[in-house]
Amino acid sequence: MELYYNNQKLKKHYRADFVCYDTIILEIKGVSQIPIAFYAQLKNYLRCTNMELGMLINFGTPSLTYKRIINLNNSKNSD
Repeated sequence: MELYYNNQKLKKHYRADFVCYDTIILEIKGVSQIPIAFYAQLKNYLRCTNMELGMLINFGTPSLTYKRIINLNNSKNSD
């Protein structure tokens, strides 16, 4: 995936776990507790890719847990 900073395309690329409908980043984890750093990581991925929605999905607990993250800085939202 292409990365952007201040609406300028960077030479670096990012490889997401999954991308759905070209608009949703899925980050898959398998830990007993989700550290705050994972939320910040997904927020940064959303900002750098100009995507609007991310899902942090954790399979490391007895019951699946997930968190939806919205990129409020998305250029689509600021129009």
